[in-house]
Amino acid sequence: MMKKILILFILSAISLAAQVDLTKPPKPGPAPEIRTGKTESFKLENGLKVLIIENHTLPRVSFYLIFNRDPLMQGDEAGYITAVGKLLGLQTKTRTLSQINDTLDFLGAKLNAFSNGVFAVSLKENAPELMSLMSDIVMNSVFTQGELDNIKMQMTKELESEQENPQSIAGTVSDVLRFGKNFPYGVHPKVSTIKNITLKKCEDYYSDFFRPNIAYLAIVGDMTEGQAKPLVEKYFGSWKEAKVPHFTYKIPQPPDSTQVAFVDRPNSSQSYIDVTYPVILKPGSPDVIKAAVMNTILGGGALRLFKDLRLQHGYAYGAYSNLSQDEYVGNFEVTTTVRSQVTDSTVSRILYEMKKIRSEKVAPEELTEAKNYLSGNFALALEQPQTVAAFAINEDKYKLPAGYYKNYLIDISKVTREEVLEEAAKYIKPDNSYIVVVGNADEVAKSLKQFGPVAFYDKNGDKIENTTAEIPKGLTGEKVVENYIKAIGGKENIDRVFDRTTVMKGIVRGQEITMTIYQKAPDKMFQEIIAGPLKQFVYYDGHKGVMKVANKTLVVKGAELEKMKYESTLDLLTHTDSLGIKLKLEGFEKVNGKEAYKVNMIFPSGTKWAQYYDPDTWLKIKESKDISVPQGTFTQDTYLGDYRPVDGVKYPFSVKQSIGPQHLDFTVTSIKVNTGLKDSMFIIK
Repeated sequence: MMKKILILFILSAISLAAQVDLTKPPKPGPAPEIRTGKTESFKLENGLKVLIIENHTLPRVSFYLIFNRDPLMQGDEAGYITAVGKLLGLQTKTRTLSQINDTLDFLGAKLNAFSNGVFAVSLKENAPELMSLMSDIVMNSVFTQGELDNIKMQMTKELESEQENPQSIAGTVSDVLRFGKNFPYGVHPKVSTIKNITLKKCEDYYSDFFRPNIAYLAIVGDMTEGQAKPLVEKYFGSWKEAKVPHFTYKIPQPPDSTQVAFVDRPNSSQSYIDVTYPVILKPGSPDVIKAAVMNTILGGGALRLFKDLRLQHGYAYGAYSNLSQDEYVGNFEVTTTVRSQVTDSTVSRILYEMKKIRSEKVAPEELTEAKNYLSGNFALALEQPQTVAAFAINEDKYKLPAGYYKNYLIDISKVTREEVLEEAAKYIKPDNSYIVVVGNADEVAKSLKQFGPVAFYDKNGDKIENTTAEIPKGLTGEKVVENYIKAIGGKENIDRVFDRTTVMKGIVRGQEITMTIYQKAPDKMFQEIIAGPLKQFVYYDGHKGVMKVANKTLVVKGAELEKMKYESTLDLLTHTDSLGIKLKLEGFEKVNGKEAYKVNMIFPSGTKWAQYYDPDTWLKIKESKDISVPQGTFTQDTYLGDYRPVDGVKYPFSVKQSIGPQHLDFTVTSIKVNTGLKDSMFIIK
């Protein structure tokens, strides 16, 4: 019997194969209609709009509350809106932070408060208690000066970390350029504005904008309108409405011609590139879906830009474009990271692909691939209740056509090659772009002049104007260093130092660090770092270098060994001639807002260290160099200050260092010279 069934199955398969051409992929079926669950809505007397999106597959409910307010100019206290988001959920009139956390733990719930709302999720049976807590945070939060001070300190450190990340730097500069400083999207916090944030400013924002008459509450999950309405009325019915401030702004426009904005990161071996400009593409516009397909072909997925820059030319690991919609103003951008040597070639290829998609219809297979990519991402997004809630809110907030998200995949499937070409003509502007590059100006900046005028910006997006200061006639790198040597005590006093012991202390992530550096002429060094129970030792005996952490020993080789040799040399700047180090004066560059002489130390291997000297005192105030660690290569910036004399030679007692995202602020507690350090101390153990 089984043999008979098997034979029939094989015969059926052969018959089917005869009817189907197996050499061609099957044609895609019709796009499915999206089912996000039944949606109901009601409105409280205080103006709170409530949307219920039913989904009874799991006994879980999510609450997403958001405010529909205008963007705000934050001015001299930029960052205060972020601070409010961090203050929310720390304390209310009836609950302490400990009580809030205990309640969430007991309920097995999650709650995230942010500057423009709250998201929370729990099992259905715990929904009343969670809504009670959520409404308490929304309506009765209390801010304290102590909490704000801690948050400002945290925000400052986060900002300092971001300002060592090329992508973050480019993001800030791009926002300033495409939106301008007179539009809220173009204003970013600075260390100075974070310092200015007051408790009153945070309280005023909370009082002004946490109001029900501009709020949406979307409830997603195992809850009906009949079950939700009594809970919402109970916990949010007493929330007082109030008149909310409104603002209008002049909408930013793309530049008249392409402009290059450069942020210098001395010694960087890579460039981060962002080709960008503002775009008017409002939610619900007939162009949104068609433009999304067009952008996906250009670079929203692993398509044209990715294939060009990675597969064809090998310039980058990845390259992507983004076209964002926004109620006020969105933006287009292409971003990638490449080697310094191919920065200009990469920009050329980006502009080429932008022009190409405007000038000819895309291939049918590209269109199909883009549609599949967007459809897959959309289906994945619907797995997140916060996304489903946002879709429901958007339909009401932006007055989207009926069934906008329900028919999303169907609308994607209808986009034609001709429509892609039309969208590219509207939204892709290769001749009206800001080309933002974060990289090594010495190696890259000049080559970018072919694309437009090159202007320099700092990490905050402030334009660096051409300095009016002139380098004195005859001044060279060698003479700057000679003046520095005189300023700290003179070569005669420096040469009397045969060994030096430096002890410095700092705090990193709440952990106290003590670093002791022993040096002996000409180039021996032993360094001990203690951070709680962790100890690290670094040895250089004049020939070999070793790092020891816990039970691991790392032998230093190559460029890092060369760097260790020079760092171990006692008073390196008095030995540049004998070591074959050249000194090149590059001009002026601002350090902490003040012009400083930049001198590149160029080692025999070609490695460069940038040194910065105060033209008034001739003291060295900063140095920059590249360092390699397991996580990659980073620029290490060291800021020096508070010079004090020790036996006739001045040394910096303030040392602030940044390495990638890490920031180390050290205070030198003691410097001792000529204590008779033994050679045995530097023998690698």
